[in-house]
Amino acid sequence: DGQTLRLASLKSGPRCLNDEMSKDIAQDILANCSAWASLANANEIDFTYGVLYGTQRQSNKKDWHILRNLAERLPALGTLTIAPADLWHCEFELGQLRVRVTVRIGVDLYDYIAGNHRAFVEICAALIRACIVPSDVRAADHQFTIVDLASIVSIDSVPEDFNVGILQRSQLEWLFFVARHFCDELFPDDPVVAD
Repeated sequence: DGQTLRLASLKSGPRCLNDEMSKDIAQDILANCSAWASLANANEIDFTYGVLYGTQRQSNKKDWHILRNLAERLPALGTLTIAPADLWHCEFELGQLRVRVTVRIGVDLYDYIAGNHRAFVEICAALIRACIVPSDVRAADHQFTIVDLASIVSIDSVPEDFNVGILQRSQLEWLFFVARHFCDELFPDDPVVAD
């Protein structure tokens, strides 16, 4: 992307990384970023450690430890310009090379890849349309074995005019069920949801 080389490393979930892997990834970034930039004729690197599902809250924080490990090793090699304290990214300089490393989990990853904040909802809606046959009748109240599942799939707070052209109301609880793996809570007051 111009003078910026964008790289990504992907993992499946928010708890599939251990301490040793975090150290190795940080070391690999530091050891290879200059060569990567040189091969791409770039003076900036934007490195994403992407997690395909989950949230920051669901993370075991080993992914964040990539950033901590970078910050700890940098004083001997380069200059830390943005520390990862309370952030899910950091930035540093190695000579003339500027590097940004970001941990992106779930929705944040899909938003970044697509370049807009609706990508995740669009992906979920497409999956639901492909897999769930709409019905005219809302399912009766169910007894759920997962304690909070009823609140996760509840459509009580969804406006009547929500996405009628894309999903039928009978498909919304499935959308919420799938989406729950990617976000800690759903935001019915968000203007995006009402579109």
